Amino acid sequence: MFKKEDSPKPTLQSEGPVKSEASANMAEASTPEKTDTLEPVGVSLTPFVGYFLRLGTFGFGGPIALAGHMQQDLVEERHWISKQDYVEGLALAQLAPGPLAAQLAIYLGYVRKGIVGATAVAVAFVLPSFLMVLALSAAYVRYGGLRWMQAIFYGIGAAVIAIIARSAYKLTKLTLGKDKLLWGIFIVLAVSTAWTSREIVWLFLVAGVVALLVKAMPTRAQVETIRPAVWLVGLPTAAGGSGLLGIFLYFVKAGVFVFGSGLAVVPFLYGGVVQEHHWLTDRQFVDAVAVAMITPGPVVITVAFIGYLVAGPPGATVAALGIFFPVYLIVVLLAPSYKRWAKNPQLNAFVRGVTAAATGAIAGAVIVLARRSIYDVATLIIALVSLVVLVRWKVPEPILIACAAAAGLLLRAA
Repeated sequence: MFKKEDSPKPTLQSEGPVKSEASANMAEASTPEKTDTLEPVGVSLTPFVGYFLRLGTFGFGGPIALAGHMQQDLVEERHWISKQDYVEGLALAQLAPGPLAAQLAIYLGYVRKGIVGATAVAVAFVLPSFLMVLALSAAYVRYGGLRWMQAIFYGIGAAVIAIIARSAYKLTKLTLGKDKLLWGIFIVLAVSTAWTSREIVWLFLVAGVVALLVKAMPTRAQVETIRPAVWLVGLPTAAGGSGLLGIFLYFVKAGVFVFGSGLAVVPFLYGGVVQEHHWLTDRQFVDAVAVAMITPGPVVITVAFIGYLVAGPPGATVAALGIFFPVYLIVVLLAPSYKRWAKNPQLNAFVRGVTAAATGAIAGAVIVLARRSIYDVATLIIALVSLVVLVRWKVPEPILIACAAAAGLLLRAA
């Protein structure tokens, strides 16, 4: 088992964010002198989709760990995917919005079996974590008013703040480096998010454009190359109300802002579901993030919990469909032609600016959520101890959350 650790998307271009050690190793393995020239082995759709069903069921690793599993299992051992296709999928997932592991999986399904393969892999990879969250949501709704359930989430809520704080710190180190412009973007978004308790959408666009103009001023012809990325980030999908269509459209828009980490969607969701639509209370929102931490798969699956609380199982279904719809659409529409723009310096500069903005929003969200989850001495101690344990011993997050839940039970019982 691996811990669910939201690392920034790895990059294979020098213009992109700083590479993690895992992504560097994957990039090294893909250099021309080491590339395996053998053609991938033919495989039918059933075993190929079955692999992603198992990965989605037991994949407690973060996005980097899951991407590493795909490389080892599908490229190195089974030879179902060529190294070149894997590297191209990884590059696409790094450049486009969406959770890395899900986007890479969908791309590999597209490579093998076209739209049918992409669709089948998307369902297989996301379905296990969705069903787990659905079961936890039902238990939460049924037993949420009981004293023991409240005690469990009393401890879990404080531990979640520590997890997000640690993730924000790691993202800051890995994506900003010593770049003063990116640090400036980070600070602006961190302060604005902490101050307003909202993720201001237009600041993301401004951050991307500023980074583009400063680092890689485009010519008129190059503007056409980067236009798809700007269009994707600026999708006009505003929605209101708690009807199923409104829920779906809201989470479609949220899915466009998963840059750098699955946690990037947390501040966006908080501003929408708590403050704007009033679908959830502060306490319920923190519990929703906690549920995502103790299940396999991407953190963005927390939207299924939110959708369940708003409109039951149908709400959970349309919320999950909405958050992953942009990921699927990007792969199906852009994968065939992405080689024309993948290494474009203007696009990479735009993505770096948006990623810095997302990282700042996560840091600001730590303050916003901490004000709601750390409100007495006990929760402060749980949060601090959790942070020390994560930094010092790197305990898997599901185990840490289980311990926090036990601490909550004991403290409330006392």
